[in-house]
Amino acid sequence: MIYPKNFGKKVGFDKIREMIIERCLSELGRQKAEQMSFLNSFDRINTLVSQTDEFLKILQNSESFPADYFLDVMPFLKKIRVEGTYLEVTELVNLRRSLETIRAILNFFKKTGKDEFPFMTDLCRDVKVYPYIFDSINSILTRQGRIRDKASAELLNIRKNLADKQNAVSKRMNAILKKVQSEGWAERDISLAIRNGRTVIPVNANYKRKIQGLIHDESATGKTAYIEPAEIVEMNNEIKELEYAEKREIIKILIRFSDSIRPYLDDLLYSYNFLGIIDFIRAKALLAQKINAVKPEIQPESCLDWKNANHPLLYLANQKEKKKIVPLDIYLNENTRILLISGPNAGGKSVCLQTVGLLQYMIQCGMLVPLMENSRMGIFNNIYIDIGDEQSIENDLSTYSSHLLNMKFFIRNADQNTLILIDEFGTGTEPVLGGAIAESILRELNEKGTFGVLTTHYTNLKHYASSIDGIENGAMLFDSHRMEPLFKLEIGKPGSSFAFEIARKIGLPEEILKEATGKVGEGPVNFDKHLKDIARDKRYWENKRSHIKKSEKKLEELIERYIKELNDIKKFRNEIIGKANEEAKELMAEANKKIENTIRIIKETNAEKERTREARRRLETYKEKIDKNQLLKEEKTNGAISRLEKKDQQLRRTKPHLSEKVMRGLRSSKTETDIHVGDKVKMVGQETVGEVMDINNDSYLVSFGNIITILPEKKLIKIGNEEYHRALKATGQSRAATWDIGERRLNFVSEIDVRGKRAEKALQTVMEFIDEAIVVAARDLRILHGKGDGVLRQIIRDYLKTVDLVKTFRDEHIERGGAGITVVELEF
Repeated sequence: MIYPKNFGKKVGFDKIREMIIERCLSELGRQKAEQMSFLNSFDRINTLVSQTDEFLKILQNSESFPADYFLDVMPFLKKIRVEGTYLEVTELVNLRRSLETIRAILNFFKKTGKDEFPFMTDLCRDVKVYPYIFDSINSILTRQGRIRDKASAELLNIRKNLADKQNAVSKRMNAILKKVQSEGWAERDISLAIRNGRTVIPVNANYKRKIQGLIHDESATGKTAYIEPAEIVEMNNEIKELEYAEKREIIKILIRFSDSIRPYLDDLLYSYNFLGIIDFIRAKALLAQKINAVKPEIQPESCLDWKNANHPLLYLANQKEKKKIVPLDIYLNENTRILLISGPNAGGKSVCLQTVGLLQYMIQCGMLVPLMENSRMGIFNNIYIDIGDEQSIENDLSTYSSHLLNMKFFIRNADQNTLILIDEFGTGTEPVLGGAIAESILRELNEKGTFGVLTTHYTNLKHYASSIDGIENGAMLFDSHRMEPLFKLEIGKPGSSFAFEIARKIGLPEEILKEATGKVGEGPVNFDKHLKDIARDKRYWENKRSHIKKSEKKLEELIERYIKELNDIKKFRNEIIGKANEEAKELMAEANKKIENTIRIIKETNAEKERTREARRRLETYKEKIDKNQLLKEEKTNGAISRLEKKDQQLRRTKPHLSEKVMRGLRSSKTETDIHVGDKVKMVGQETVGEVMDINNDSYLVSFGNIITILPEKKLIKIGNEEYHRALKATGQSRAATWDIGERRLNFVSEIDVRGKRAEKALQTVMEFIDEAIVVAARDLRILHGKGDGVLRQIIRDYLKTVDLVKTFRDEHIERGGAGITVVELEF
């Protein structure tokens, strides 16, 4: 059930219903939209939502779905249940058109098949359209909607006689008209007219006595009289009688038809109910298309897990004004059943509450909802809401009294399948007393296992939510620098009301604010300040993390490009070497020919000096040419290889940390330098050598003699077996390593002081401190960072969260430094 009765109006569902009604094609669909109501049956809800989802796909992918003549003829069909009653011709026309639409819809789903639209196909299963009815209608009705001449033999005979009589009257009237015009009793350009259903001649009023007949009418000026000649009167009477006979015969035909389809009335009424359902589903799908609604994952149990949910009315309003809407992410489950939202006024708390109420109501009315498809929506048996002012003079109710009556109803009727929505929880009376009552109500609802979303400004409720299982705080974020709401919900912490900041921005005198601070005490003000500091720091680190992700993505692209260039250069060098070998062979062959030719010339000239000198000069010239070509090729190869090195040098000058990552990336492309289990390694900057025993992500378990420790990859260098054994002999095997670690453990101090250092320097010092503690296997550590504004403390703790061997970290005891010291416990 829903509470109160005007629940739909409170959450805005009445406007959603109106938009559906506007998109219906027929009264049948509009009636279905009016009858739409809250459901709590999982199977029924899933069926209705799936039908709408399938129709949305039809709208998106097909233009051939029949949408003409969604006509409501159910009142006419119900009328002919009584014998002797019949359908009028226009009603018969509408019946044929709408039946053709029903048949087209059935053929559409028969053609597409059950695999594509199983729920819509199943909806068509019991709908029957009989060919007999179509044949009967077509046998008596033309395509233009007129009763056929051959609908009966009697009607055919009547219409034939009627046509003959009308032709005779027309001929005789034209002859009389010509005579009247020739006598000058009527104008030359006039024609026959109809008055009171009779054919008449317009005659000049001065000559109306010249023609025997009946005067049916006169013009407004009285200058023209409309006369039916006496000889035509009888003929027109006969035509009138034939027309009455035609009507009587048509009624007989319609009665016979109505009698013939009366046995099919129940099936026809079912078909038109089906047509109304199709119209209603189509309207829901059209609205879903308008508000970007989808079918989420529907669960039979009570739960909420929504991603990017939008309030449909706010979405349409912002779309019209070209404003951006901030989507809502929210979840309720067995561990977090009640969400207590706090934050500044006009920050979006009530909109968040109404969004939950409206979307849950929509899904349980069988509609699609505007959120992401991977969102999960459960089914609640009851949804209760307390929002707005329900004071009543007639019922002698104040605002607070009406809220208490609602709370009384909630406590009596709520259970584990109930969703409760309360806006401004606890307000309306003296704050301390109202807060106490609200806390007791909240406890009772939590013990009942009720689900709920509540908004409040009360600090005692925020404290209670943070100390009890089943209730979670939520905050509507606020930009304290620009002093404007962000309309974004963050679950997991309470929100600040920013009362003093907003008052200061509005321009309230500072002395008043100082006095107010003194009156309220330091506690609430500091609590609000801490909330703001937490929100500010969180936004800072989120922005920092986003910036790091973008930088890492650019770095990965740069590394990928450098590796590609290196591989291209290697390929290019291999190609040059291969080509050089081929050219070398050709050069050798050519050189041998030159040498043989030179020897031959020397022999033939008997070592004649001048000829011999010329032969040697040519050989030297050829040799110089070869050397020059070889030098050019070497320069080309070396230049290509050195391009990457120049880029790296340039990068080292501008961004040395990026250069190191790039070259590390390049090194990682060489599989011969990868470190695997069993490889021999040594520590960077030391002669200590060891063996890799295990690898977990970027952490390496290394045995240095009798000492086993965990180190990151950047601390290790892979070495060969020869260097490993040589180092062992030089250091007296494992003894030296044991002595070195032992000495470091002896000299290690388990406390570090980073007060007064910049954040980056302090973080680097802490990282080295933790690395050294891991090497010497120190378990209990203390980091002295001071209190200050808490930024340095947060940076250090964010780093500690990333170290696998850190078991716990916490504030020191209040008597020994409290929040100014972080105590760290390592786990080996």
